Parts: sequence; C-alpha cells; structure tokens
Amino acid sequence: MSALAYALSDTMVLAKRSLLRIPRAPDLLLSFTVQPIMFVLLFVYVFGGAIDTPGYEDYTDFLMPGIVAQTMSFGGFVTALGLAEDLKKGLIDRFRSLPMSRSAVLAGRTLADVATNTISLAIMIAVGLIVGFRFSSSPFEVVAGIGLMLLFGYAFSWVFAYFGLTASSGESAQAIGFIVIFPITFISSAFVPVDSMPSWLQAIAENNPFTTVVDAMRALWVGAPAGNDIWGAVLWSLGLTAVFAPLSVARYRRAVSA
Repeated sequence: MSALAYALSDTMVLAKRSLLRIPRAPDLLLSFTVQPIMFVLLFVYVFGGAIDTPGYEDYTDFLMPGIVAQTMSFGGFVTALGLAEDLKKGLIDRFRSLPMSRSAVLAGRTLADVATNTISLAIMIAVGLIVGFRFSSSPFEVVAGIGLMLLFGYAFSWVFAYFGLTASSGESAQAIGFIVIFPITFISSAFVPVDSMPSWLQAIAENNPFTTVVDAMRALWVGAPAGNDIWGAVLWSLGLTAVFAPLSVARYRRAVSA
C-alpha cells in the first residue's frame, strides 16, 4: 500500500472511533439530535409570531436556512471536546507511538463531524417540514444547499479542532466556542432581518460571513435573491478551512512534540 492509502485507512479507522464513542456518551448524541429540534420549535412557536419578515409569507421559511446554518457551525463541538480530552488523558501520546499517519487524528475527527452533521441536517429538515417549512426551489438547488451546509460545517470542524487543541480542557474548549460563535450567528440575518437592527449593528451584520452563508441558503432553498452570496458562502467555507486546517495541524504537531 502507498503512504496515501495508509493515511486514508488510518483516517477512516479514527473517524469510526469518533462515531463509536458517541453511543457511549449520550450527552454528545443530544447535541446533534435533540438540540436542533429544540431550537426549531423554540424559534418557530415562541419568537415566530413576534418577528416581522417582509418578503416571506411565513417566519418558518425565513428561519430554517438560518437555524440550519447555525447548527452546522456548532457541529464541531464534538471535535473540540474530543481533542481536548484526548490531550488531557494522554491518548495523543499513545497515537504518536503507533505506526500510523499523524494527519489521521485530525482528519478522522473532522470526517466524523461530516457524518454527525448529516444526521443533524436530516433531522432539522424533517422537523422543519413538519412545522410548515417548504422548499421553493428546484431539487438541484435543494441538494446544492445541503452540500453547502456540509461544507460549511466541515470548515467549522477545523475551527473547533483548533479550539480543542489550544484549550486546557474540554470545558474550556466549549466555552471558547460559544464565546466566539454565538455573537457571529446572532449578529447576522439568521433569525431577524438585518434592517430591524440598530444602524451601527447593521454594518456588522451585513459584513458578517454568516450573513452571506444564510442568505445563500435562502437563495437555494426558498428562492430569495442570490446576488453573489452563493459563491461568497463557498469561498468563506473554503477560506476558513484553508486558514484553520494548517493552524490546527501546526498546533497538533506542537502538542505531540511537547
């Protein structure tokens, strides 16, 4: 076998390990099954009647692309927690002593996130359809939106991988993630129209990459005007991966050589 084949094999083994760990830790399972359902129901039935969304017949159509994007951005929490715990328990040192590809540790973790994000995305779409969401675009655009969300979630898996490798514990990694990601998701067009915000906050929201991603999803799923948002969302996703993947790899190398 070639070195690449060995690396791919090791990546698949470690991705499987990450997925097998989830049934043994039910609290992780809740984060991408029950939590998305709660978010959808909370916003639709508690806040939906109080939020005016011009151009949309129902708040659910406005909400679903935004809340799906938020959930995908949070999908990397499992990677952050897992890497922080592995470092703390010395498991990374054991991996270093094995005849395996070093890149497989991070690649396997982030690949496992794609699988969990797929499950979470399927659950959210099903719940959205139940509460009244309807696609207003072609099947190709719907599939393209799903692909964009998985790419976006994969990018944030690398962001959270970096958090997990720099934090002192799993709890710290989770706290850092919430502090960084929550403002980005809420100061955007995800849950309310940007025009409803104070003028100084509108400037931040309009230039927020999360707004670009959410608006791209609305264009793909409900037929909203696209502009350059779709390409912008793809470029932001690739850009985040291009920045945080090398940072995570560099941090991982420092951790295993310490």
